[in-house]
Amino acid sequence: MHASPRGRVSRFVLAGGVGKVLDATYARWANNFHASRANEVDKPTTSSSSQPHIIFIMVDDQGFRDVGYHGSEIKTPTLDWLAATGVKLENYYVQPLCSPSRSQLMTGRYQIHTGLQHSIIRPTQPNCLPVENITLPQKLKSAGYSTHMVGKWHLGFYKRSCMPTQRGFDTFFGSLLGSGDYYSHYKCDSPGMCGYDLHEGEEAAWEQDRGIYSTHMYTQKAVNILARHNPKRPIFLYLAFQAVHSPLQVPSRYLERYKSIPNLHRRKYAAMVSCLDEAMRNITLALKRYGYYNNMVMVYSSDNGGQPMAGGSNWPLRGSKGTYWEGGIRAVGFVHSPLLAKRGTRCKALMHITDWYPTLVTLAEGTLDENQSLDGYDVWESISEGLPSPRQDILHNIDPIYTKAKNGSWKAGYGIWNTAVQAALRVGDWKLLTGIPGYSDWIPPQTFSNQLLANRWHNERVRWDRGKTVWLFNITADPFERVDLSRRYPHIVKKMLLRLLQYDKTAVPCRYPPKDYRSNPQYNGGVWGPCKKKKVIKKIQYAVSHHDGALK
Repeated sequence: MHASPRGRVSRFVLAGGVGKVLDATYARWANNFHASRANEVDKPTTSSSSQPHIIFIMVDDQGFRDVGYHGSEIKTPTLDWLAATGVKLENYYVQPLCSPSRSQLMTGRYQIHTGLQHSIIRPTQPNCLPVENITLPQKLKSAGYSTHMVGKWHLGFYKRSCMPTQRGFDTFFGSLLGSGDYYSHYKCDSPGMCGYDLHEGEEAAWEQDRGIYSTHMYTQKAVNILARHNPKRPIFLYLAFQAVHSPLQVPSRYLERYKSIPNLHRRKYAAMVSCLDEAMRNITLALKRYGYYNNMVMVYSSDNGGQPMAGGSNWPLRGSKGTYWEGGIRAVGFVHSPLLAKRGTRCKALMHITDWYPTLVTLAEGTLDENQSLDGYDVWESISEGLPSPRQDILHNIDPIYTKAKNGSWKAGYGIWNTAVQAALRVGDWKLLTGIPGYSDWIPPQTFSNQLLANRWHNERVRWDRGKTVWLFNITADPFERVDLSRRYPHIVKKMLLRLLQYDKTAVPCRYPPKDYRSNPQYNGGVWGPCKKKKVIKKIQYAVSHHDGALK
């Protein structure tokens, strides 16, 4: 384990009274941001703790290409600057969906070790991140940190013990579900299953709700937390934006910047990313204004790849959100901190979202228990100093429920593995996929010149994959997954299948329970939240007795 960055705090500069410019034109807004840095003056840090403040920014569905420094047409000057003056993580992996990535961030463990191998946690499922897992905020809290969460939880809420404030956070303000309306904060999971989803702590935040766009609302909440907290005490702020997940909603002033994009989905998505970039600017200025910046580590990460049908782009990577192709799991990520030994660099060391748990706990001078059986590694030296990664492989997942590959068989897996099972594994340069990895086209930028994303004339369609259930790629040489090498190197395929088998032997049973109708918000005051069983049972009994068949 690497020691905390004590003694490495470099003298840095604090923002000098630059206010928010929320309604300015984009050009002026960007210029003001850079000007604010040019006018900064040296001041001593106000933090007396050797433990760094930890600011973790999780964004939702941001595509690999959807940041300026990856060549996007979307303007992201704040993200570009934060990454350019920090460390860009260019070999960084997450999971292909929301709940899986968040569960692995919170536990430092693969899905097969928490029972969340399949899909996401649905609003109506009696399921959540298993309470026996010690979470990242619980560890940081034990190390003396004040812990706060703002934004999207999506790790289950069917009982009180699943709620964020029961899992290590001192405070929580945000949503429990995976998506919802950005203004009204309502979500319908299915007809008749609709409810309100904005919470303060463990209660509905009716009084806090002013119909404000969630990116703005969450940013202001985070700024208020920073303003109230004493920077001499370490803080962990987990800001999990709803943006840029669908539905595609954004204040109209951000759309003005992208009139040149004819595709409406892409235009709205681009505007949402710009709004997110502006939010990052205001968070950064608040960190400087309130005395956190000099002793701070900021991590920025998308939770999965972009969804092209909702405006996102992962070009030149293959595939999209929900798939195990690189476009679904290779993420936008960077670390920004004055504590970095080598700033302004690109880190190509292999990293996975599970690595944040041991890395941040160690930076925080916390303790890691041997019986936790973490799958993550402490990668601070790789990020800060450019040393090789301690990680040699990544189990992207083994899903025992998703076995839909009709041509999958034990024979195709050399008698080692049933290739009907959806699985993906990275070992060194090699990546193996079995089963059905998901939608596998490459979607170049010119696709978005069409008015409808459904028009896929520009896509590079993959027809030769039909019937296949095993793929092998040298990701280092072929990061775009163009050349399948499974037939050329069967001995490597066999070795990796054996490695999959070893992992599978350590898996716990998959938790994916059926829908529970007691979760219906109509039995909980119109709010998505923990099921109050006694009250719900009485309401269901009443409904059955007075409205025959009402619940069918």
